[in-house]
Amino acid sequence: MPKGEMSMPRLQRVMAAGFPQHVIQRGNNREACFFAEADYVTYLHWLERAARTYQVAIHAYVLMPNHVHLLATPGLEGGVSRMMQYLGRHYVQYINKTYRRSGTLWERRFHASVIETETYLLTLHRFIELNPVRAGMVKTPEEYRWSSAKDHLGLMGGSLIVNHDVYLRLGAGGEERARAYAALMREPLEERALLQIRDAARQGCALGSDEFKDQIEIQLGRRVRLARPGRKPKQADTPGSRQALISVARAGARPLILARS
Repeated sequence: MPKGEMSMPRLQRVMAAGFPQHVIQRGNNREACFFAEADYVTYLHWLERAARTYQVAIHAYVLMPNHVHLLATPGLEGGVSRMMQYLGRHYVQYINKTYRRSGTLWERRFHASVIETETYLLTLHRFIELNPVRAGMVKTPEEYRWSSAKDHLGLMGGSLIVNHDVYLRLGAGGEERARAYAALMREPLEERALLQIRDAARQGCALGSDEFKDQIEIQLGRRVRLARPGRKPKQADTPGSRQALISVARAGARPLILARS
């Protein structure tokens, strides 16, 4: 674990139907969770089954040797947590049986952060699918077999990926969208964006603008970001709170619930 990470505070997860989530699951003690090609194939099999069972749309993913990133939107409240529990149970059983091992494979708790769609979704798409490039494993994202990059660059079409409306708006058809997305992938991610994404997932904070975070805090009556000196969560019974809730409803947001680990 990187220096200083152990003491970093972490908020209670927010599981929100209709809101995209960035999910990270790491191998226990950052050790490997994939050992052979068949392991990646098996994980994707159970991921697809779990996503369908719990009505979670998978928009992007990457399977790294010792961790996984997912961009997913639950259709039901708490769907992401249930999906990860189902997936973890079946995949660990497979690994333990295949390699004649026992014990845990994953960290006890997966990391998750709710995402502001319009501002951050495509940035997070790129963050996930460029992970193998940043790690020096490949030169281009489409070279890496165990990610959704090929789906979005028009090189492959699988049954797992459900394209988000933000991605679909990149073009009128598949080829146009793939060209537009390829152009985005050639643009480097800003260091500030990388830090925001990593910090939000690690701490369980919402990833988005202050206005977006304010709306969620009003609806929940609690923080979705780490407290700052002198800052108090807004209450949900003020006129301004009611107006913000109306704005969320007009945007098509569903009620949020807490998922305790």
